[in-house]
Amino acid sequence: MKPFTTDQQSAAGSPESAAFDALPGDGTTAPAKGRYARILELAGPAFFSVAFLARLPLAMLTIGALTLVTSITGSYAQGGFAAGAVGIGSAVGGPALGYLADRIGQRPVLLGAAIANPLLIIGTILTAAQLPDGGPLTAVLAAAFGMGATGPQVGPLARVRWMAMTSKDRSGKELGTALSYESMADELSFVLGPALVGLLAAAVAPWLPLALAAVLSASMVSAFAFHRSAAVVLPAPRRTKNTLPEPEDTVQRGGTSWGLLALPVLGMVAMGTFFGATQASLAAFGGTFGAADAAGLLYSIMGISSAAAALSVAFWPQRFSQSARWVVSAAAMTAAALLLLLPSGIPGMLAVLFLLGIPVGPTMVSIFGIGAELAPRHLMGTFMTLLASGTVAGTAVGSGLAGPLAEAFGHSAAFLVSAGAAASLLVLGIASAAAVRRAKNQTA
Repeated sequence: MKPFTTDQQSAAGSPESAAFDALPGDGTTAPAKGRYARILELAGPAFFSVAFLARLPLAMLTIGALTLVTSITGSYAQGGFAAGAVGIGSAVGGPALGYLADRIGQRPVLLGAAIANPLLIIGTILTAAQLPDGGPLTAVLAAAFGMGATGPQVGPLARVRWMAMTSKDRSGKELGTALSYESMADELSFVLGPALVGLLAAAVAPWLPLALAAVLSASMVSAFAFHRSAAVVLPAPRRTKNTLPEPEDTVQRGGTSWGLLALPVLGMVAMGTFFGATQASLAAFGGTFGAADAAGLLYSIMGISSAAAALSVAFWPQRFSQSARWVVSAAAMTAAALLLLLPSGIPGMLAVLFLLGIPVGPTMVSIFGIGAELAPRHLMGTFMTLLASGTVAGTAVGSGLAGPLAEAFGHSAAFLVSAGAAASLLVLGIASAAAVRRAKNQTA
């Protein structure tokens, strides 16, 4: 994939152009110092710590709602409904925030989320606290929907920034490295987030993880909004007709169909379904040993191997296409997901989860890579948030399906949802590969 030309390259004299030109680089290829050293130089060290901490709240909201409501009510089903409300809210609000970022810029959108999201998190905690006294579950679900809808879309917007910061590299290696890093950061956030939820809920109180998410949302999302990298992305009204041309080697020359774009979005929904079902199933699995609150800690083992595998994708040969990577990784993921049905104890489950995580990271990197190739450049923020929201929406679906199954039939039945989601990823990967190949042939 060839990188695109940014607004800043054609907007000479603007503040955003000055900020972009100030970024290191000679406009040709990455220096020999190493790919990850290069992106560290491009964005600056502060970007990585700020962006990582800023994305933690979104990783904590779903399982935080699941843990809080399950702990208060003793019902996996009601906990699954609360997690589902978070996911539905994110599915609605995420793309809306991305579209606003495309239209008016990232900074005001992020600052608005940094105010609204903590307030709605606090609302979720307060309404859930009323459940033992007969408080309505609908109030909890409404608040959970709101905190999902206002969840800061840090990961997707960071990817848009990377597309601008790496646009001078004509080989596309810098962008590939950045996308691999971003998937690793997402994975680690979805490791640390659930782990924090499990640890704090078990050791202190089930409401504490969401309270921490509110603090992080208010502070670190604001810091991410003010980071200098926000200046390299211009909102759509300030772009000229000649900015952000489409890459010459993609299907964009003839215009990308929304049907083709739907495939990676559905892929991320399936990925989210896998995540949500696995989280809910692990809560039930841990419950058989009297440790339902430790689901996040169990889940984090999969995230560790997934994050490490995502980092390795930057060094995979470029001739191994994104479509092929999706198919191969999803096939391995499907096979490994079936192993979830086998363990009868925690040591065996930990081994299966570590093995299962290895193909998860590369699958996510591949889907985001295809999205970066296909999405219209003037709607890149919208599409990246749509992909991320697909994950959260799928998490809602997975939690909503697996929670009641776990309560009625046990954790083994719930793990079937995880295996089915992985199989759906494989089917969608095959369909995407065929569609991309057909579209390229038509525009050749």
